[in-house]
Amino acid sequence: MLGPRVPRVGFGPNPRSRCRHPPAPAPTLEQRVAGLEAYLTNTDPSASLKVRPKDKDGNATIPAGLTTSAVGTAGPGHNAWQMTSTALVLLGTLPGLALFYGGLMRRKHVLSVMAQCLLLAGLVTILWWAGGYSLVFHSGGPILGGTDFAFLKRVDSAPNPDDAAWVSQNVFSMYQLMFAMITPALIVGAIAEHRKFSAVVLFMTLWMFVVYFPLAHMVWSIDGLMNGVWNAKASIHAIDFAGGTVGHMSSGWSALVLCLVLGPRLGFGKTPMPPHSMVLCMIGTGMLWMGWYGFNAGSAVAADGIAANAFTTTTLAAAVASFVWPMAE
Repeated sequence: MLGPRVPRVGFGPNPRSRCRHPPAPAPTLEQRVAGLEAYLTNTDPSASLKVRPKDKDGNATIPAGLTTSAVGTAGPGHNAWQMTSTALVLLGTLPGLALFYGGLMRRKHVLSVMAQCLLLAGLVTILWWAGGYSLVFHSGGPILGGTDFAFLKRVDSAPNPDDAAWVSQNVFSMYQLMFAMITPALIVGAIAEHRKFSAVVLFMTLWMFVVYFPLAHMVWSIDGLMNGVWNAKASIHAIDFAGGTVGHMSSGWSALVLCLVLGPRLGFGKTPMPPHSMVLCMIGTGMLWMGWYGFNAGSAVAADGIAANAFTTTTLAAAVASFVWPMAE
């Protein structure tokens, strides 16, 4: 049997009624279709939802609870191309760059330079995971980012709108890791046969924090001092599509300074120093060509028309170089 009904004590509204929230607004058909179109055009999937009055910064806002399935979801095609590009860049570093430098070295230094390339790949990966990615791509300041992404905390499969509309943030972080990995490895060629293994490790660790992380943040982060694409308040409006400034200029100038400081190798100009194996050098060059597709076409951060243009340009540029250099020799 049911017991006697206990009357509610007190006055005012039923406490249960306070748990009821108004239903979230439903997106219109046009807004859903716009989200799908944004996938094809690699644009912001939430743009059509911004129908509320502008905020204090003049940006349109989204009503609370209004969303579509496209918002916060990685696009399969864009994600697939970004992961492929990540693997291509890694191929250009390991074994591409290692073979290229190994072929140019004397026989007794081949294993040393290859081991340095391999060790730097592991070292930079650990530094990137521990705090490098956060210092580069987390907003926070014009020179360095914050630490909220340290140890890849909150870096999951959802896109970060600051960096990509349709690519998972964890995939984007791994792609950018490849840039961070190959940049110090490029410097190895300038100091090969110069210094001990331990000295290279110590120098590259310091170099990543003093040079690479700050420069990458300034050029690529949304609030970077030199981001001429997304930061309207940038002091220097630099545009670096695929690492020309962050990767090549930083490593090139650093290599030049090291050469001037360390001086020529012992026996240079007196002892013959022919390349160990032009076969290894040729194989490494071919792998670097393949890796550059990941560098350039992957920097579009989408499988779109910009990536297609970069893919074509990379092919023609590399082909001209591979023809002109032998003809010049």
